[in-house]
Amino acid sequence: MKAKRYITGLVGFPIVVVVLSLSNKYVIDVLFALVAAFSLYEYYHALKLQARPVQWLGYVACALIGLIHILPVEYLITIIGIAMPVSILILFFHCICTNNKINIIDISLTLFGICYIVLFLLFMPIIMSGENGKWLVWYAFFAAWGTDTFAYIIGSKIGKHKFTEISPKKSIEGCIGGTLGSLVFIIPYTVYLNVGRGMNINYFAIIGISIVLSILGQIGDLSASSIKRYVGVKDFGNLFPGHGGMLDRIDSVIFIAPFAYFLLLLIR
Repeated sequence: MKAKRYITGLVGFPIVVVVLSLSNKYVIDVLFALVAAFSLYEYYHALKLQARPVQWLGYVACALIGLIHILPVEYLITIIGIAMPVSILILFFHCICTNNKINIIDISLTLFGICYIVLFLLFMPIIMSGENGKWLVWYAFFAAWGTDTFAYIIGSKIGKHKFTEISPKKSIEGCIGGTLGSLVFIIPYTVYLNVGRGMNINYFAIIGISIVLSILGQIGDLSASSIKRYVGVKDFGNLFPGHGGMLDRIDSVIFIAPFAYFLLLLIR
């Protein structure tokens, strides 16, 4: 399992770097829409053991990510604002038309998936389309995956104190080590941006932001674990050997995305 985990990471990370670096904003929008759709599918599939989510509405919401830079930017907030009450209207209409065979639990979990996965992930292409966005977005990835990598290594080596029963393998030592370890990626990356790309990022500010993002990423990981614990599955899928499904791989990134957008505005 450990070997699969490392191999998947070593192969997958360069692919992500190349795709996000070379693609234009329209391709990136579509890619994130597909990531959202895969993640939402895994979420809804897991929930089938407990509920009957209205899946088609979630996939329509994913399409919004793919259209984010095609829709007129001045109407984007209005469109998102209208989409939420319309979604609730459609979901309750399902309840009425099915005589409550689709019930309040079903529609609540449907809407939660749209907010948790689609709305949160929407911020990633928004970050990338901004000034220096293709460089700054990597702080979200490094905070998530750097934390995950070091938390796994340190937790497996010296972790002795359990953090929570939601994820019994996580330790306090691993959580702290993950946050500090993520800086091993973030500090050299900031040096590269300042020296190699001519940016002027304050080191103290980005370290503080990165620590916050790392902690948020761990909350995101535990949030996904709480969902898996509720529905009784170990992983959301098996798309990535050693890592689980798409949602298992990006649960931290999803949680970080909206906070990264607003925090990174401070250093642009």
